[in-house]
Amino acid sequence: MPVALKNVFARLGAYVRGFSAAQRTIAILVVAALVLGGIALASWLGKASYSPLFTGLAAADAASVTDQLQTDGVPYQLTDGGATILVPQGSVYSERLKAASNGLPSSNEGGYSLLDKMGVTSSEFQQDVTYKRAMEGELAKTIGAMDGVQTATVQLAIPEKTVFVSEEKDPTASVFIATKNGAELSTDQVQAIVHLTSAAVEGMQPTDVSVVDSKGQTLSAVGTGATGGGADQAADYDAATSKKIQDLLDTTLGAGNATVVVSATMNQNTGTRTSESYTTPTTGPVALNESSTTEQYGSGSGASSGATGVLGPDNIAVPNGTATTGTGDDGYTNESATKNNAVDHTTETTQIPAGSLQNQSVSVALNAKADTVKNANLQSINDLVSRAAGVDTARGDKVAVAMMDFDTSAADKATKALEAQQKADQQESLWSAIRTAGIVVGSLLALIAIMVFVARRSRKQEREAVDLGEFDAFSGETFQLPLAVDGAADRSPLQAGDAPTVALPTIPHDDAPTEVLTTEEVTAERRRQDISALAERDPKRTAELLRGLLDDRAPV
Repeated sequence: MPVALKNVFARLGAYVRGFSAAQRTIAILVVAALVLGGIALASWLGKASYSPLFTGLAAADAASVTDQLQTDGVPYQLTDGGATILVPQGSVYSERLKAASNGLPSSNEGGYSLLDKMGVTSSEFQQDVTYKRAMEGELAKTIGAMDGVQTATVQLAIPEKTVFVSEEKDPTASVFIATKNGAELSTDQVQAIVHLTSAAVEGMQPTDVSVVDSKGQTLSAVGTGATGGGADQAADYDAATSKKIQDLLDTTLGAGNATVVVSATMNQNTGTRTSESYTTPTTGPVALNESSTTEQYGSGSGASSGATGVLGPDNIAVPNGTATTGTGDDGYTNESATKNNAVDHTTETTQIPAGSLQNQSVSVALNAKADTVKNANLQSINDLVSRAAGVDTARGDKVAVAMMDFDTSAADKATKALEAQQKADQQESLWSAIRTAGIVVGSLLALIAIMVFVARRSRKQEREAVDLGEFDAFSGETFQLPLAVDGAADRSPLQAGDAPTVALPTIPHDDAPTEVLTTEEVTAERRRQDISALAERDPKRTAELLRGLLDDRAPV
């Protein structure tokens, strides 16, 4: 190892050995944080970035695509319940082109793209079926793009056209919806699916669309439209009507002084009602056509003359030469007239869907203890409730309003418990804030103390006296060699009672007589050896020590 690098490591080691326990702990924590952060950063930078290869895949297409990825050795991830496949960013386009060359995903090739594959030799039946499949695919794609819809399947039943208008039937459609995990279609979404499907097919009405979800629930039935079951309809109506009446009573009587219960009965029968009516125009009858007929036989009251005779050949009368004149009423006259007048004729055909309101009952209870209720008029409240609920007595609707004492003990207990909980939450929040503030302040104070301690340690040169017990050869006195811990000599004056500082004794020559060393001299010799070892181990520090000793000896 080079000497310069070795000196650097030696200085670093000496600097670290000079740390206190707190400084070493902080240094270890900082080094550990840096190491862990570096490992996490390297792991994050080395992780491949994944991008969607395909989204909204059917199960069969997802299986085919994953088989291809496994064959190519490309890592992948499945999300969105297996409908979305993620691959590394660099493999997206190449794998997408390979999948397209293999005809994947196959379910995405529906819609009007089917018409591109139809040849000129296709029969009329093939053309009709392909066109229907194309429409089903396009509708399924459009519905599948809605929020909460994972997959959609559309089946169209389009009857054949006929020249007999009276025998034509309306087309119908069946829509199967598979929702995403935790998602549920709202009534507005079901209505949107129904109207979207019916508007895409000629002659289809919204009541001709059936929508079913993956749970087997009928969201829209043929003939009834997008409505739920009878129980759901009644519950929705009860909730909406109760809320409307409750809001009215809370505003007029005060909150908590009235309670409302609505019970409605829905008619689940469907049918068709046809009615005809005839009316006469106000301006009088208008004749569409009229005819009259007149018949007359004989002479009547007037005189008439004519020849009489017998019929001859070819039914020709042959006169007999005689004539008579009549004067009596022996004639016949018949007159008749026919007139056809215009009459207004109206024919109405009404489709009766399921879910119509059959009857309802509204029950209202008022708190007799409330001051606002004591001064209220029950008849006025009854009228308000009847108008708000749309009560029809002819239909069998009923309204009941009664005053009674409410049991408020549970409400009072709940209020007290709520207030106590709120106070406890406030106190807990206060103590939590105090604890947090204490921790923050303590941390700041500890940080400031550590920073001050490190700053003082870096600036202050601490010294500690090392009792070398040296023997002064000139005065016969012992003296102390002050050594600086940080490598600098102590230049402060000696305190009272300290041993005087003198020059180092000279090393005896070889011709000097050998003397028996005492215990103190042995100790001094041992310390002298320690100083020599220190000089060999750290020359720079020893030089600074000697320089400090010389500086301290200067005033003597």
